[in-house]
Amino acid sequence: MTPEPSTHRANDSPEPVRHLEFKAAMLLMLMVALVVGSALYVMHARGMFERTQRLVLIADDSEGVVVGMDMTFAGFSIGRVSRIELADDGNVRILVDVPVKDAKWLRTTSVFTMEKALVGGTKIRAYSGVLTDPPLPAGAERQVLRGDAAAEIPKLVASVRDLLANLTALTQSDAALARTLTNVQDVTGKLKGPQGGLGVLMGNEADAARVVATIERANTVLARADTLAARLDSLVANADRQVFGQGAPEGQGALVPDLRAAVQQINGLLGEARGTLQKVDAVLVEAQGVAANTRAATVDLGVLRADVEASLRKVDALINDINRRWPFSRPSEIELK
Repeated sequence: MTPEPSTHRANDSPEPVRHLEFKAAMLLMLMVALVVGSALYVMHARGMFERTQRLVLIADDSEGVVVGMDMTFAGFSIGRVSRIELADDGNVRILVDVPVKDAKWLRTTSVFTMEKALVGGTKIRAYSGVLTDPPLPAGAERQVLRGDAAAEIPKLVASVRDLLANLTALTQSDAALARTLTNVQDVTGKLKGPQGGLGVLMGNEADAARVVATIERANTVLARADTLAARLDSLVANADRQVFGQGAPEGQGALVPDLRAAVQQINGLLGEARGTLQKVDAVLVEAQGVAANTRAATVDLGVLRADVEASLRKVDALINDINRRWPFSRPSEIELK
């Protein structure tokens, strides 16, 4: 006996899921919540909800600058480019949003640069040398200093080309450097020659020989001068012995001590002569005063004349003694009239 087909199909069909539409809606809402939460987290992580202040950087070219790029300070991101616009004067205005908590690193004396390297993108950097300066106000406008390494390549290539041209001109066979090296080689050869550096200095052998002869003559003159100086020393020593008696042998008295003794004798004789003349003066006074006693005055005058003659004889003997001792004396005579 065969079973009924309708009953078999009813038993094989699955049971319907309860509240299927509600579960699908809940799953869809959960997915939306995850997406929104992720977006909010990313926005919060990127500082979309932080308080910011606006900084305007002015440049003449914004090549390489894009919205969303960071502005760094000491390697840390402290701001983000929010907008780029072209001003009426043709300059580019780069609007940067700086979080309030990071604005403390920007001062009125801060410097902003936009660097474009050969490898990598453009970078905006801030430099604050003195952190004690007043803080940078919100909405401030600052000029950007640009540094483009690629722009220096044409100048570098032109400089290298000029350098190579100069090197080529210097290394040519008829260049001034080659002639100078040739002249140096000639001078070196002359230095190795017989005349040496003197030949290089004078320029020819004749003048060098004259200089050598002059030097030899100068040496001869110096030798003669040394001999003459030795003779002068000997003469001075002899004069010292003759005049001052230094090193004189026995029997040869010094001139100065003898002359000093003679002067002392002369002084004594002159003193005696002075006394004698005083006596003569007194006698003459007496002779003028006493005319009657002519004989007595005559006797006194005779005695006085004898004293004067004795003094003169002593002076004559002293002078003769001095002339005998003086080596360069001339004969002299003393006549008594």
